[in-house]
Amino acid sequence: MTRPAAAHPLEAFAFADQAFAADVIDGLSRSPKSLSPRYFYDALGSDLFERITQLPEYYLTLAEASILKARAAEIAHGVPPGGVLLEFGSGSSRKTEFLLDALPQLAAYVAADVSETALDDARRRLATLYPSLDIRPIVADFSHPIECPPDLAERPRIGFFPGSTIGNLLPADVIRLLLVMGRSLGSNSRLIVGVDIKKDAPRLVAAYNDSAGVTAAFNLNLLTRINRELGGSFDLTAFQHRALYNAQEGRIEMHLVSLKDLSVKAVGRQFHFRAGESIHTENSYKYAVEEFQGLAISAGWIPRRVWLDEDRLFSLHELIAP
Repeated sequence: MTRPAAAHPLEAFAFADQAFAADVIDGLSRSPKSLSPRYFYDALGSDLFERITQLPEYYLTLAEASILKARAAEIAHGVPPGGVLLEFGSGSSRKTEFLLDALPQLAAYVAADVSETALDDARRRLATLYPSLDIRPIVADFSHPIECPPDLAERPRIGFFPGSTIGNLLPADVIRLLLVMGRSLGSNSRLIVGVDIKKDAPRLVAAYNDSAGVTAAFNLNLLTRINRELGGSFDLTAFQHRALYNAQEGRIEMHLVSLKDLSVKAVGRQFHFRAGESIHTENSYKYAVEEFQGLAISAGWIPRRVWLDEDRLFSLHELIAP
């Protein structure tokens, strides 16, 4: 007896993959094609990103770390005893250590990330470094409100969103995300956000197209994930990583460019590519200080202090929820 065909291609995939599958169908059916950068971060993608942050071309991590090292005490000033540090997209939590060192009075550190592997690794390391700290990892997508554990719900909160991850979003989506973070943190809270600053195009492009090819591997791993999880047939040698600076939009763009005419299968469908056609996989917006503060005000936050590194490559913004 033959099995009835699935009414929809998504029915062939596990529930956990439904959003990924739907977004792949939508993104590859568009013109131009695009995929969300949220799907970069499987276990290998998270590991590759950590390697990117250690590359000499990737100035963002070193610049932000220098600010945190020099200004952690200022940033921590005013956090009441028994407060909670909530980090959005915590990853390895390595930069968080600067704040944790300056916040011995914390009741708990809540680390929220989509990668359970990254959370487990960070929890084990931090438990050794801060044996008295209450560490609460939460597998969560920060684009939705994050519920703190009930026993921490009434405590004052400070949010932390480093790395200029907010630059991956369109400006309108930045406003929406800041609204969501406000709901996660509650009234009278603070949010510390890392934001990359506009600068010369060659330096920007080099940061997203390193000589060791780690960023290229990170970008191409998105196709590997489609092959593994969604029945894809992408030949990775037929696609090339490309990073460019779009000066009009004020953003770095990452693309996967097809080197020839081809067809690929994913989620039970066929998708066609012309030679030179690309999948737009990521944006990284760069903001002048005043530009980002304007977005924060639109989301109902009150901008307060801004910290810059010595070379003025990167900024940390303090936002206050009224």
